[in-house]
Amino acid sequence: MTFAPDPPQSAGLAAPDAHAAVHPDLALATELRVTLGRTTRRLKGERGDAGLSDPQFNVLAILLREGPMTPGRLAEHERIAAPAMTRTVNCLVERGLVRKDEHPTDGRQVVVSLTPQGEGEVTETRRRRDAWLSARLAGLTAAERATLVAASDLLRRIAAS
Repeated sequence: MTFAPDPPQSAGLAAPDAHAAVHPDLALATELRVTLGRTTRRLKGERGDAGLSDPQFNVLAILLREGPMTPGRLAEHERIAAPAMTRTVNCLVERGLVRKDEHPTDGRQVVVSLTPQGEGEVTETRRRRDAWLSARLAGLTAAERATLVAASDLLRRIAAS
């Protein structure tokens, strides 16, 4: 019994199949989804010293970008249940990265704010992620970097739609 070798794969799209030949946009969508997911996971591996989980870091980043807000509003931002956000916020309070203050008009609620330590964690994590990606970009040609500039614009447009 003999086996035919697998067809070679190019450095670009995954090995073509009959479905991809009929639906090239689907093949591109699959390749982009997989590649963007791998890149995102690799970038998220670059973290500050606090060793936060992704949801914990996301809360800090939201607070830095949007300012203080209630745990309920944070939960809406992250599309998670309020009890899960309350646990995340309490963990961040214990670590000194956020604080909870009384709500100015509703005594039943609290407002979550970023502490200077929390802001430092966001800044350091972003610095490490930018440094990792910048080091990889430095190994590309000018033409490759120009392609990524164009791709970045296209991906931004896709994400906005």
